[in-house]
Amino acid sequence: MFHGKHTMTRDAAIARATEAFDSGAFLALLREAVAMPTESQAPGQEAALRAYLDAFIVPLVARLGFETPKIFPNPDGVHGPFLIAERREGADLPTVLIYGHGDTVRGYPEQWRAGLGPWEIVVEGDRWYGRGTADNKGQHVLNLAALEQVIAAREGHLGFNVKLLIEMGEESGSPGLRPFCREQADSLRSDVLIASDGPRLNGERPTLFLGSRGAYNFELSLNLREGPHHSGNWGGLLRNPGTVLASAIASMVDARGSILVDALRPPPIPEGVRAALADIRVGEDPTAPTIDADWGEPGLSPAERVFAWNTLEVLAFKTGDPDGPLNAVPPHAKATLQLRFVVGTDWQNLIRNVRAHLDAHGFPMIEVRPARAAEVFQATRLPVEDPWVEWALQSIEASSGKKPALLPNLGGSLPNDAFSEILGLPTLWVPHSYPACRQHGPDEHMLASGTREGLAIMAGLFWDLGEAGPDILRRRKARA
Repeated sequence: MFHGKHTMTRDAAIARATEAFDSGAFLALLREAVAMPTESQAPGQEAALRAYLDAFIVPLVARLGFETPKIFPNPDGVHGPFLIAERREGADLPTVLIYGHGDTVRGYPEQWRAGLGPWEIVVEGDRWYGRGTADNKGQHVLNLAALEQVIAAREGHLGFNVKLLIEMGEESGSPGLRPFCREQADSLRSDVLIASDGPRLNGERPTLFLGSRGAYNFELSLNLREGPHHSGNWGGLLRNPGTVLASAIASMVDARGSILVDALRPPPIPEGVRAALADIRVGEDPTAPTIDADWGEPGLSPAERVFAWNTLEVLAFKTGDPDGPLNAVPPHAKATLQLRFVVGTDWQNLIRNVRAHLDAHGFPMIEVRPARAAEVFQATRLPVEDPWVEWALQSIEASSGKKPALLPNLGGSLPNDAFSEILGLPTLWVPHSYPACRQHGPDEHMLASGTREGLAIMAGLFWDLGEAGPDILRRRKARA
């Protein structure tokens, strides 16, 4: 990494971080990370997942003054390991937990366009192509690179303690993360989480989000009889499971996507959340689909619908043989639904509440159960009034010269509850990707311009934490 003149100012820390980009040092570091295949969804990858921690993360954090990192097996005994490292400066100083995941989805090299591949960064204009550039190697490596430059600018000090958690199974649903956080609660004890994942609101606007919506997948199924029966001979006499199931779903969500089951709806939107979303515009990225203006909960803005409200989606529906339909009344029908939900929703009783709704509306014959192998993501949201939020927004704006977008939570889901609920941490997420990054697909990439700006933002954030961290802790304690 860049090692220039040490000058103890905020501007000097940011200058060091951007020079690390301009010199090519950061790109070289990221090339090392991307070159290591870490496909957690593919079988037999245990050695490759461990190697990313042993051969890349351990030497990197050793250079940053972290104590000997420890690598732990996954509590489930199957999936990728975890790494914890710590850099201590003083027991009376704030402690930040930095999180990232080093695993990726499958590379699928045959799907990338000519000249590109998953395990080598190819630079084309503003785009850096490679698997993991956006999700998540590029993001956590960026944060560590910025941290290194702040350490150098402060001549070997930060003014706070750092703990690092890297997992190697996030793309498989973070198996083991929650029990691991419970087991290692003392080792991970901190004052705030600062992490990066997911996209900015758009490529140009720095973004801060404070949690994520939850997700609960469940199945509705109807098994009425053995085998299909001729629709000419028996139509009108036999209950059609496709018709019944469609009618049941229509009793739960209406023709414009508004939820009709009170127990699946969220509480009213808090005024602080509504205010934060007042200047948020969604769907303006050139690659975004056209928003259906008449879809979703009436009376809400598009931003409120995706960041502050619940949605009930039909993910799959099957009856009969869609690829070879018969002239027959089918015997079975099934559908998979998903509730995306915000804080305050009674997700723990979802199955019971759906069961009660179906019974009350004349559908006792429909079975309801959690989707197989589906893990529930809890909804999380740090209150927008928390002192950490104002501090982070001011820091990001000072470093970028742009008003950041504040999202009370992502519309999607992250395992943030492991940090906010199990470890009890306020959570600040500063994403460095953008909506069109093609994460999980071929031609995944990150933007060079956003990366350079992200290095400046994180260097400023870490510098400011060394300045203001103790005061923020006092203010939070006074509010408690």
